[in-house]
Amino acid sequence: MAGATPKLIKELRAKSGAGMLDCKKALNECDGDIDKSMAYLRESGLAKAAKKAGNVAAEGLISMKINDDFTKATMAEINAQTDFVAKNDNFIALTKEITEHIDTTGVSTTEELLTTTINGTNFEEYLNNNIATIGENIVARRMITVATDKGVVNGYVHANKRVGVLLAATCDESAKEKAVALLKNIGMHAAAMKPTVISYTDLDPAFVESENKAIIADIEKENEELRRLGKHEKNIPEYVSMSQLSDEVIEAAKEKMRAELLAEGKPEKIIDNILKGKIARWIEDNTQLDSTHALLTQKYVLDDKKTVAQAIADTDSSITLVEYVRFELGDGIEKKEEDFAAEVAAQMAK
Repeated sequence: MAGATPKLIKELRAKSGAGMLDCKKALNECDGDIDKSMAYLRESGLAKAAKKAGNVAAEGLISMKINDDFTKATMAEINAQTDFVAKNDNFIALTKEITEHIDTTGVSTTEELLTTTINGTNFEEYLNNNIATIGENIVARRMITVATDKGVVNGYVHANKRVGVLLAATCDESAKEKAVALLKNIGMHAAAMKPTVISYTDLDPAFVESENKAIIADIEKENEELRRLGKHEKNIPEYVSMSQLSDEVIEAAKEKMRAELLAEGKPEKIIDNILKGKIARWIEDNTQLDSTHALLTQKYVLDDKKTVAQAIADTDSSITLVEYVRFELGDGIEKKEEDFAAEVAAQMAK
């Protein structure tokens, strides 16, 4: 009997759920016999692996590889189904090997990764073999490689391996060592504070406008409760991001404050000094979105008297943050909610 043909490969894939190359190999080994090929796949653990590949993988690890001179780094999210497997030594070694492979090949998507060869084996087959060995679905979900010849890259993976941050900065040659240490610290900050962009200038205007309305509505609602309790109400901002505060807007706010101070009878000669503090507080009230989403604007967790931008400037004026990526394990994956009682009832009814 003939070995693998396109028609037989298609039939075996539909029946087993195994990968195309695995089906081709099984058919060639079994002279094109579908039943024997199915047995071959089962015995190889590949049919089992294919079945498991349909299971939701939302646990796992964030893995990172940084080269010795801090000019290139790769971060990957490798998922498994359970936290138990994520702590398994085989899985931990697998994530390291996959991350190193991503770093070497430079692939940036799961689809690209599946077309590569690792240890002389097609990556899809390599992954299926590991699924069969470990006993759970495994997915190389996200990956990124950052490289620079004008500065440094560095990153931070939290101790639980569920959050990772990768950063790149340009800097003078003399500042590289300081920049490397700083980027790791900023990575720790970003892991905890969850900024979404480097600067407020990176925020989408439509998002700013939408959040402007939402933040004001939230404060107004909170003030209703504060009034009920007889407590001091919060200031309601007009704006939420520095991107909205043009020179004209800030100047108009100053003039309004100046007029109020004069109406209160404050001496003209001290008004400018009073205005400095008032406008600083006004800007803080009117940039609440930035402190949540923009990394440079956030209070630096290692020294909350500074913003991240000030911490960078104080380290070395030549350091400029140019790239920021944060992975949180399982972010965006919808996990299936299991109804254990219903599952048991269904089994008993069979």
